[in-house]
Amino acid sequence: MPDPVIKLVIPALNEEDAIGGVVSSVIGKVDAVIVADNGSTDETSKRAKEAGASVVYVAEPGYGRACLAAIEHAGDYDILVFMDGDASDDPDDLEALLAPLKSGEADMVIGSRILGDCDKGALTIQQRFGNTLACWLMYLFWGFRFTDLGPFRAITREAYDKLNMEAPTFGWTVEMQVRALKHKLRCREVPVHYRARIGVSKISGTIRGVVLAGGYILGTIFKEAIWNRKP
Repeated sequence: MPDPVIKLVIPALNEEDAIGGVVSSVIGKVDAVIVADNGSTDETSKRAKEAGASVVYVAEPGYGRACLAAIEHAGDYDILVFMDGDASDDPDDLEALLAPLKSGEADMVIGSRILGDCDKGALTIQQRFGNTLACWLMYLFWGFRFTDLGPFRAITREAYDKLNMEAPTFGWTVEMQVRALKHKLRCREVPVHYRARIGVSKISGTIRGVVLAGGYILGTIFKEAIWNRKP
């Protein structure tokens, strides 16, 4: 059986200090790296291209919009990997993330920062609280116990195509997990190392970011629970 075609998506906004190193760290481990530049005003796109990534520019703000544009740009693939552009995700964990998919044991794998090792200050109190609440709600509504909404994740194409992903902003990660549960996909978590990011977080770095992200995440969960149907 041929090796699966693996493409890696990195949504990024003003990550010029980190993105080149992030792309360089994974460019030889996957078949393609696609950076979705979500309206950066710095040299994010330039440094991503210099490191070997394909870049798609997404002017309208939104984490989900960036991911959707990158996936549309990706073309053919067997496995999609998602990774942040701020150097917080450890590329050394990539093989552990992919292993359950390559072996056919899982359809989607989440890199859990809670089960793994976090550098001091890498995961803030508000992030931990938000993760705990969101995961508890998913268990309450759908009976599966995730520990994290970690951005470092991988999914097979067959599984992804079932989800009809549409969340435009920070509800993207939890929408993927909820809809995977609705479709009874085989979900796994693996421990990952979470590093201190380079630069200031667009979510946890500001009060506005925390409030907006929390609202999008909880709103997505309750919307999916109210509908309580497969998308």
